[in-house]
Amino acid sequence: MKAHTKKTQDAISPKHAIALLKEGNKRFVSRLNANRDLIEQVAATSKGQFPYATILSCIDSRVPAELIFDQGIGDIFSIRIAGNFVNEDILGSMEFACKLAGTKIIMVLGHTSCGAVKGACDDVILGNLTTMLHKIKPAVKQVTTPIDSALRNSKNLEFVNKVAKQNVLLTIARIKKESPILEEMENYGEIKIIGAMYNINTGVVDIY
Repeated sequence: MKAHTKKTQDAISPKHAIALLKEGNKRFVSRLNANRDLIEQVAATSKGQFPYATILSCIDSRVPAELIFDQGIGDIFSIRIAGNFVNEDILGSMEFACKLAGTKIIMVLGHTSCGAVKGACDDVILGNLTTMLHKIKPAVKQVTTPIDSALRNSKNLEFVNKVAKQNVLLTIARIKKESPILEEMENYGEIKIIGAMYNINTGVVDIY
């Protein structure tokens, strides 16, 4: 499998980009990874890059985007931060990736048993981590069940995973609200902004 060129990037629609990631995850789960020469891709991308997707995911070591989607060098922009939320710097990176570098989708990728989400659920207080986890708190508040406070913590994985998904949805909403550039691109059909959840037990990505 060759590295993408300007020609192959231009030929990919947002819908096709989503399909490519789905196919890649299916290969990953099935242990049928594509045959690619990574060093050859290093050489092919040395004078330019033409990725087709931008993925915002968590720093969790179990969720390396390139691996779980079976992608090579030059295929995706990978943005990683604990809790996969956005700020001005990340939005700027996304605007570069889509408007200037030509990627066709932005995927906000959450995952099950997310440590950052657990920390937000438990109101963890620890230096700068406290400020970071505060950005996930709106998702905690918007998940209204269970009502019992004794069940609204990291020990309840069902609750944690609901919060993780809600955090993805809120992040997508923030991208559209806080980046007129990306919102306009999506409105014109130039990109799609989507959410997904990775299951750390199965390796499967559920795109929604």
